[in-house]
Amino acid sequence: MKKIIKYVMLDILRSKVVIGYTLFLLTVSLSVFSLEDSADKGLLSLLNIVLFIVPLVAIIFSTIYVYNSAEFIELLVSQPIKRTTLWLSVFTGLTSALSLAWFIGAGIPILLYQPDSTGITMIIVGLLLTVIFVSIALLASVKTRDKAKGIGLSVLLWFYFSIIFDGLVLFVLFQLQDYPMEKPMLVFTTLNPVDLGRIMILLQMDMSALMGYTGAIFREFFDTGTDTTLATIILFISILFPLWLSVRSFAKKDL
Repeated sequence: MKKIIKYVMLDILRSKVVIGYTLFLLTVSLSVFSLEDSADKGLLSLLNIVLFIVPLVAIIFSTIYVYNSAEFIELLVSQPIKRTTLWLSVFTGLTSALSLAWFIGAGIPILLYQPDSTGITMIIVGLLLTVIFVSIALLASVKTRDKAKGIGLSVLLWFYFSIIFDGLVLFVLFQLQDYPMEKPMLVFTTLNPVDLGRIMILLQMDMSALMGYTGAIFREFFDTGTDTTLATIILFISILFPLWLSVRSFAKKDL
């Protein structure tokens, strides 16, 4: 398992896409902190990078990598290696490489300019979103043999979590505005890791005006420590559930 993880991780770290991704994050992070007159404003500017670019790169790159490595995976399946071990090794290699790219590109500048709980929270959220969307990418790629369909499904899932979800929340609230929707919306919010990540960061920055309706619900029902802990637990579940589904599907898949 260690050899597979090492191979996958080194293979990804040599990729021009990952190198470019790391340099992009590093350039943007240093530029943002240098141009803004305070570190807090710099973190707010980086928030969109964390919530949009990081999940997009993680899910698209991981999906393409799995399809491009199909022959390598099939070769390993023919060896005396458990499929679960193989799939988890690919997952670990992908998450390790992309998480390292995130930490070097954005984590180090954040620690240099904002070495407090808010900065650390943003780094953790970026890492968790990376792992979550790698997990979702593996599930998407194992569900279909067609590369174009797999990539399309991954893009659609990213589009849903990053853009469509908030529109659905507003639509539901508008349609059911005469009913008490606070608790149902609290449950609904837990289904979107991007929204949870945004709420975690803004709660640390105490910027309730930017949290939106779902963030206001979290603030209403929980204190800052409780809702941060709850959001973190839910984000970990968001990693484990699609990963578990992908492991089950890969174990039964006819290669």
